[in-house]
Amino acid sequence: MAALIGFAVFLTSFGPYQTDRRTVEGIARVRDVDTIVVHGVPVRLNGVDGPELRTSAGVAAKQWMTDHLRGETVICKLNGERTYDRWVGVCYVDGEDIGAASIAAGHALDCRRYSGGRYRRFETPEARATIVRAGYC
Repeated sequence: MAALIGFAVFLTSFGPYQTDRRTVEGIARVRDVDTIVVHGVPVRLNGVDGPELRTSAGVAAKQWMTDHLRGETVICKLNGERTYDRWVGVCYVDGEDIGAASIAAGHALDCRRYSGGRYRRFETPEARATIVRAGYC
C-alpha cells in the first residue's frame, strides 16, 4: 500500500508545467531494450531506437538488456516528458549510460530526433544493416 501511495505521489509530482528533473533508482525489470521499469516507474530510454519484440532482433535485444541489468542498481534521470505510460530519461549502471551500451552492443540504434545524435558514434554497422529504424527517428 505504501508503495502505491509513493508511486501516486511520484506520478502527480509532474504537473503540466513541471520542468525540473526527477531521479528513480532501483533494480530494473526489462520490457524491451528501450523500456525498463525502475522502482515501479516505466522509463523510455531517451534517444534509443530498439527493435520491436515481434522480431528476433527484438527478442535478442531484450535478453541482452535483461542480462546486462541483472542484479544491478539502475539510476534514471527523467526529463519530465512522457510517452504513452512511460517517463523519458537516461539511465545508468555504475555511471555507464545503458542506452549507449545497448547501441554499442549492436542491439539498438540512435534516435537522432530525441538524442540529438549523441549515440550515433556507438552504432554498429551490423545493427544499421539489420535493425529497422523507427519512422520517427
